[in-house]
Amino acid sequence: MLKKEKNCDPADEDDLLAGDQWDFVAVDPDSRLVLSVFVGKRLQDNAEVLLADVKSRLAGTPELISSDEWPGYPEAIKEVFGVEGTPPRTGKPGRPAGPRKEIPEGLNYATVHKRREKGRVVEVLTNVVIGALAVVLALLGGKKISTSYIERQNGTDRHRNARKARKTYRFSKEFEMHRALTYFTTYSYNFCWPVRTLRKKIGQRRYQPRTPAMIAGLTDRVWSLSEWLAFPACQCS
Repeated sequence: MLKKEKNCDPADEDDLLAGDQWDFVAVDPDSRLVLSVFVGKRLQDNAEVLLADVKSRLAGTPELISSDEWPGYPEAIKEVFGVEGTPPRTGKPGRPAGPRKEIPEGLNYATVHKRREKGRVVEVLTNVVIGALAVVLALLGGKKISTSYIERQNGTDRHRNARKARKTYRFSKEFEMHRALTYFTTYSYNFCWPVRTLRKKIGQRRYQPRTPAMIAGLTDRVWSLSEWLAFPACQCS
């Protein structure tokens, strides 16, 4: 933004709008619903903003979170979903430990690392960072630990948002426009983009198109873009 990361110099270090900007995106793999998105530098504080918004939309603590191996996520997860607790006294000399945040029981976190050679993925490594492997595998129901759903959503978003196309001159120069288009394409995807793998068979070679919002129970039909844009952002009682 403003300039590409490779063109930034030390004087740009404190400019949060210069250089690369990242999409922090949270997706529900069951419905493909985008829960939240945040645009900004790849900083732990920004990851916490995303997770705090996700937490506000959930009925409880998630059982499983998966992501790439970026090192900022474990602390962000503990900060947002952690619960305050005071370790028991040990009886040893010294000041007793004060309150601290601990990972709540039942929350598991796994990562996926893709090793590349000459630009091609040659190995996929998975790791359980929080929780137990047996519990994670049980939650997945025999499926592998992966980030395929978020990667598919990223591909769809690149298709719908020309500013994110790779190796083109269409990259964003203004942060506010980039952020606005990101929110537009990401959230309209929930209501207006029928996902082929979510369609429901209703007859011989006949299918009902369904969006992530329909699977999540937020609506019973595919919305048009004009309908979505005209819908009030704030519902007042």
